[in-house]
Amino acid sequence: MRDNQVSEVLSVDQAGVALPTSAEHSASANPDAASDAITKPKPGRVPGNKAVWFAIYTEMTEFGVMFLIYFIAKVHSQEMFDQGPQQLNTLAGTLNTLAMLSSSFCVARAMVAIRRDAVRESIRWLWGTIGCVLFYLVVKIWEYLLNAEHGFSVYTNLFFTVYYYLTFNHFIHVIWGGGAILWVIIRLHYGAYSAKDHEGMEAVACYWHMIDLVWIVIFPLVYVLR
Repeated sequence: MRDNQVSEVLSVDQAGVALPTSAEHSASANPDAASDAITKPKPGRVPGNKAVWFAIYTEMTEFGVMFLIYFIAKVHSQEMFDQGPQQLNTLAGTLNTLAMLSSSFCVARAMVAIRRDAVRESIRWLWGTIGCVLFYLVVKIWEYLLNAEHGFSVYTNLFFTVYYYLTFNHFIHVIWGGGAILWVIIRLHYGAYSAKDHEGMEAVACYWHMIDLVWIVIFPLVYVLR
């Protein structure tokens, strides 16, 4: 019994230097192995950093103004905005919604993984996010091409002007966010983030969830409400 207890503590060599236990040696030999213990944020701590939240508030203000323009335009052209969604490809909008929700799920799982120091698992989840980003972009381009085939453009009427303004602006943000996710993957590959230090990754995750949230508002406004 005493021998078992002794084996659990750090052994000290003759020079007084602490030597790792067998459990620590095993952990160092498998740095990517996910443990059950998750490094939790401190209570009351805001995720990310001040810079990313400034960017998020700025972007949300921009989209908030766009949504305000949408409602003002709808009040003055109600019949046009009632007919507008019927002329869009609802399937494309639905697929884009599924892509955005799935991408945020992958980002959330990547954050859980990094808090367990499971770097490779975190990278795999982020590649899943990139897959969702590419799917979203392909579907959106396909949707724009279908609109062009049917003669719809930004100049068709007020509804399509607002539709293109909202969706193309979001399209650009998805590209920016996807680039940021790729940067995080590269930094993870080179060991820049760990369970104890992942603020930069957390900031990008916050920004990505903002992009997802904006689409969740755009989808019902543009494709569903009639």
